[in-house]
Amino acid sequence: MIHSFIVHTSPGRSRVFALVKSPGDELEAVATLGAGELHLTGELVSALNSFLYDRDDHALGEVLDRVPKAVRMAVQQYLKDKCAPVMGAFTERGPVEVVRKAVFFGQIDEELEEYLEGAYMIGLGIRMSNEQRAGGIGWVIRLLNDEVSVPASAEPRTWAIPEGAKLARTWTSKEKAGKAGPVRGALQVAADATVEGRWVRIHTLLHSHYDVDFEGSGTSEFVVDVFDAPIPLSKRGE
Repeated sequence: MIHSFIVHTSPGRSRVFALVKSPGDELEAVATLGAGELHLTGELVSALNSFLYDRDDHALGEVLDRVPKAVRMAVQQYLKDKCAPVMGAFTERGPVEVVRKAVFFGQIDEELEEYLEGAYMIGLGIRMSNEQRAGGIGWVIRLLNDEVSVPASAEPRTWAIPEGAKLARTWTSKEKAGKAGPVRGALQVAADATVEGRWVRIHTLLHSHYDVDFEGSGTSEFVVDVFDAPIPLSKRGE
């Protein structure tokens, strides 16, 4: 995944690179600006990084219209070949980072609930899924540095459904869950589905009140996806 666009400037030229994490850090060359276009370096890199978040072709195009044709074509070809949108990867503040790669809980209990409550209260993004291990069924949780916003009219989702996977149902914390709060309500849905032997994933997002300028104002929600599939085996071979 492209993490950001960066630039190396030397006398007479600027070379624009994409910082790619897959999973290690790599640099991929995008385009080179000559001496006559050095003054556009900052604008181009800024526009490319904004494009990662908002996919605004018009705003990027305004900058590309001012660079030489060869540079414009190189950038457009790179974006076409290497820069497919990744759901839930960016906010207006930049890339969403994993701050805790994986924490394993053996069951849904008070300890797990307290862990999620703490992460939820300080605004961390949560991604959680069940899996089968040698010792039984457990839960893997990853924490992100931010919750991703979605527009008011958009589907409440920032974690893409895996290709080929079929949903049995999706629950969100906007639905009534008795007197339970969003964390306990999500965990109850997840626990019930796990008893049925179904694969479950949970994630959080910020559902905006608006469709335009939707970042930063909305309702934090839990989303529980219950798949029409058995609980997967651990990928860690444990």
